[in-house]
Amino acid sequence: MFHIALFGVILLTSLRPMADDEPLLHVMLQGDSAASMRSLAETHGGKLTHYLPIINAVGAELTRAQLDAVLASDDVQRHIDDLALNDQPDGPEEPADTCDVAGSVEIVRGNDGFEWYLYNKGDHAAQLTELEISWPEALGAIRSIRLGEKVLPSSAWETQAAQNAHIKLQPESAPGLNNRQALDVRFTSPVADTPLQSDYHVVAHFGAECQTKLLPGYPENNTDFYYSTVTGAEQLHIHGVKGGGVTVAVLDSGLWDHPALTLDSTGKNRVLARYDAIGDSEHEGVFDESGHGTHLTSVIAHSEQTFRQGKASGGYKGIAPDSSIVAIKAFNETGQGGMLDIVRGLQWAVDNREKYQIRVLNLSFAARPRWPYYLDPINQAVMRAWAAGITVIAAAGNEGPENMTVGSPGNLPYIITVGAVTDSWTADTREDDYIPDFSSRGPTPAAHIKPDIVAPGGHITGITRPGSSLTRDNPEYALPGGEFVMTGSSQAAAVVSGLVALLLQLEPELSPDDVKCKLLGTAEPAINADGLLAYSPFTQGQGYVNLSRAITLGERGCGNQQLDLSRDMALQEHFEGPAIIDSQGNISLPGLADMLATEATEKGYSEDRVWGVKGHIERLPESYRPPLNHPFPWQEMYELERQKIEELSKPD
Repeated sequence: MFHIALFGVILLTSLRPMADDEPLLHVMLQGDSAASMRSLAETHGGKLTHYLPIINAVGAELTRAQLDAVLASDDVQRHIDDLALNDQPDGPEEPADTCDVAGSVEIVRGNDGFEWYLYNKGDHAAQLTELEISWPEALGAIRSIRLGEKVLPSSAWETQAAQNAHIKLQPESAPGLNNRQALDVRFTSPVADTPLQSDYHVVAHFGAECQTKLLPGYPENNTDFYYSTVTGAEQLHIHGVKGGGVTVAVLDSGLWDHPALTLDSTGKNRVLARYDAIGDSEHEGVFDESGHGTHLTSVIAHSEQTFRQGKASGGYKGIAPDSSIVAIKAFNETGQGGMLDIVRGLQWAVDNREKYQIRVLNLSFAARPRWPYYLDPINQAVMRAWAAGITVIAAAGNEGPENMTVGSPGNLPYIITVGAVTDSWTADTREDDYIPDFSSRGPTPAAHIKPDIVAPGGHITGITRPGSSLTRDNPEYALPGGEFVMTGSSQAAAVVSGLVALLLQLEPELSPDDVKCKLLGTAEPAINADGLLAYSPFTQGQGYVNLSRAITLGERGCGNQQLDLSRDMALQEHFEGPAIIDSQGNISLPGLADMLATEATEKGYSEDRVWGVKGHIERLPESYRPPLNHPFPWQEMYELERQKIEELSKPD
């Protein structure tokens, strides 16, 4: 079974016993038609669980003897009697995490100090042993520190410097942290302007091997979800482009019926349908026990306005606040989802594409590929969704930084696979935007370059259902106003799904291949000052997604040019990408050694790395001339784009 987690997906398996303890195998049977497979399974006493004509298959429960009888028929072209990936080699063993302490993502700020909620998820009290604090000089000296009801002795810090303190507590004065308690720090000189969270530096130590660090935070995280601004979506909102008339299907863990999700920006109901692929029902609802699907839907379509300093910006919290939503549930409370349930959800989306005008399908899950891309049952269904005119956006996965960690269905060459960028908590600059280690890297087993693009995926604010497994397991990610912060390529994929909805509102005639052409052809790669790539294409794909460039400079006709979807679906021809693996196992591309910087780029601020050809050329001195045989004609590309924009700017 697939399993969604905050940072990835794994697969599990189970056997179902019969009344007499004879185990039932849950299998997939594939042949010329789903009807023939159903007849064969039922003839031999099997119980049908899934009817999947989208891939000419069924799911069925059979005993081993029944399965052997079924497989004696030449009609079965393929069967899978282990629907989990438990035959995969074990990955590197993770070190045991003995620290059960976490700090909330946001503090409660005051003009004389702050409250920072700390969480102990373990069974025993955690003793606070050290505290590192720095603060704005205007606040004066520390007046008091309290953890829960325990007041720390002033002797622990009174000899410390004016703007910072490293407090070491003796065992008799060290307070214990149980469950949820506030670390309350107050200073002697209240100020008129409340300091920002980023003005403080706090590290709380609970022994030598356990600590939690205060994150910088955003100034107005509950009223301003920054990603609509940095992706260019807000500018389109201001001009009335909010995804209206475009339906996005989210295949995930369901949907919480919050007004910001069920209603568009005008108050109109925009959830067109709900389908439970686990129970095969359109009538039982898609209650979101996990909370993951609700958060993704919030990123795509949250319809509340953005406010800055109390004033409406003209934009909205979600990328496409007026898009219509179809919620497909294939994952349960613990994030587990069966492969056949996922295929059934895809089947339903394709079957109902015209009824609900589904144009975009978000797939924010990933699993290590088990089969070639064209034999993966989920990928087979996804290919048919793409062929039906649905633009499919998939998460790359969160298993980086090693190569070949992009999961399925993101390994499918036809669709748009998205990796993550983080902004280091500074939404107003891209100088410290970088690709975090967790974002999965390519190539795929078939040597294709993945991800295709990268998008914001670090600490993405949204809403999710209170009491969901996400909020129970990760209370530190909840903001004081009830919003919830998540990180991962799942969120990056949702950002792109929203951007595609905006693009399709402007150009509804675009095919999925054209959407891919526009987004990939205008993405902004990370470039060093010497003109070499800061990241490999296996890490950044074509670069950072830029919707404004896609609208103004994007072209059609270049998506999936080297592939043939119809022949691939018919199992007549399959396609390999350009990646090369040498005799030592090193992965490369033709000419990559000349195109890629030799040193890894910084995590965080960089004076060397910029995103995009425009940013690269315009930072160079006028006297700069690229060396002969430079691998990238950045100057020529810049001039061509400038000329095109000038032509577009001319009055008709």
